[in-house]
Amino acid sequence: MRFKVITWLFGIMSIFSCQAQVAADRASCENEAFDKAVSRWLSLSVPTQSVEDLATGTDSILILDAREKEEFMTSHIEGARHIGYDDFDISILDDVAKDKKIVVYCSIGYRSEKIGEKLQQAGFKDVKNLYGSIFEWANKGYPLVDAQELPTKKIHTYNKRWSKWMLNDKYEKVW
Repeated sequence: MRFKVITWLFGIMSIFSCQAQVAADRASCENEAFDKAVSRWLSLSVPTQSVEDLATGTDSILILDAREKEEFMTSHIEGARHIGYDDFDISILDDVAKDKKIVVYCSIGYRSEKIGEKLQQAGFKDVKNLYGSIFEWANKGYPLVDAQELPTKKIHTYNKRWSKWMLNDKYEKVW
């Protein structure tokens, strides 16, 4: 009996330590309410990358935008490649090596996580989801470019409901 109780206690402790590890390892958003919203939408099936880490160097990283074309055309992270979500076709990445470092983003991270899962299933080995995605990127004041690759202060917020998470008033919300 004592052995069963001890085994049960170790099992419970390891479950909680694993959950704490996942929470400690993931990126976070500066605004607590936004961070809670993002964490509710994500399953963390794809490792996350913080916007700060991405902003420090994008030279060797393939940045993929999993939003729809209209969102991408309004603004995107400089150097990002549009791949979309609704009509995503993995064959558009046939020219990309399976070991290439890839960061996927969307508005808050949900669509990019789903695309990240597809990339992992296709054999890509170093895929990350930008935690908080373009909203957190803009909330932190990092630059965006428009369809002509020129700096812009417009950001497509998907719809009016989601626009509440675009917290940086230096950006004009479009939906």
